[in-house]
Amino acid sequence: MKTLTLLTDFGTQDAYVGIMKGVITTIAPTANIIDISHNIPPQDIITARFQLMTAFPYFPEGTIHVVVVDPGVGSNRRAIALQFPSGYIIVPDNGIIGGVLGLENPIATVELNDPLYWLNPQPSNTFHGRDIFAPVAAHLANGIPMTALGTTIDWQSLVQMPIPTAQWSREKRWEGCIQAIDHFGNLITNLRGDLVTNQNWSVDLGEHNITGHTTYANARHKEPVGLVSSDNWIEIAIRNGNAEEYFTATIGDKVKLTFESSKKVDS
Repeated sequence: MKTLTLLTDFGTQDAYVGIMKGVITTIAPTANIIDISHNIPPQDIITARFQLMTAFPYFPEGTIHVVVVDPGVGSNRRAIALQFPSGYIIVPDNGIIGGVLGLENPIATVELNDPLYWLNPQPSNTFHGRDIFAPVAAHLANGIPMTALGTTIDWQSLVQMPIPTAQWSREKRWEGCIQAIDHFGNLITNLRGDLVTNQNWSVDLGEHNITGHTTYANARHKEPVGLVSSDNWIEIAIRNGNAEEYFTATIGDKVKLTFESSKKVDS
């Protein structure tokens, strides 16, 4: 039984997700389908990139990940499939793959241009999730070789949207940005948690300086707190609150990391 995941911006109000699952299970009845999320903000490929990168390492080898956040649907943007050492990703060629490309290089990459494996040789201009991505994933789950699904292409020709890299500045401090905002309003930066191991630190966001702690509980109620997330990114939170609203923050806002030798490290 093959595991497939779905990551979309479709929400759950409409039938879109259910239709994709219906297409998949019609072709591959034993497929084990797992929903990563369907609450990506509409057309938000940056958030989709982050969520795919975050989830990808936690699935069994050979898992097929289907991502449909596709503002270019119906245009000449490519539909692609990539094989990695740990699994497959089927996705529009719009940069969403950029986060995973920072983890692994693909073994093979294919443009999904063979209508034999589509639901319909004349797909809808608005629902490639149903007409291309879902049926192709199901055929792959049934054992069709990925290279049979279309034309082999060079992965370096893909739309490139890598995760922004933190920089060591002239001020002798790490500078980065907010790369994602989660459901709780926590601001996830692109600064790795390894930078602050056994250090006293704080992070600047605009005019605000937020002290780093080891847990949310080290901060007072409704107090800003910096800490290392479960995925080893430095994040900014509000204990029992919402940092996105508190700071009026958005993805891309700049942050700066400061080391402070005079403070006691949390125990």
